[in-house]
Amino acid sequence: MADQPKRPRLDFNAFVLSLGSSALIHLGEAPDPVSGKTQEPDLPLAQESIDLLALLQEKTRGNLADDEARFLDTLLYDLRVRYVAAAGKPRKGAAPGQQAKQ
Repeated sequence: MADQPKRPRLDFNAFVLSLGSSALIHLGEAPDPVSGKTQEPDLPLAQESIDLLALLQEKTRGNLADDEARFLDTLLYDLRVRYVAAAGKPRKGAAPGQQAKQ
């Protein structure tokens, strides 16, 4: 048993981080863990991940430790800013003058 690698500690922040990582992958800002390649932004999937985190924030309000609430708030703010930036960028293959649709 001593040869088994240590697993990361599973807690609320790790769960939130996994959902946030999914949003970053869909925003095209992090590599896919399977392929190792960064994909083109998929804004609807990124929005779903962000909405899921917002739902989690709403449903856990008042029940989180201060550091957990702060981590979730900060992550959501960062993802929302990145989403707005990605939505404002022209997509590859889009006709000139066409913006990404939400």
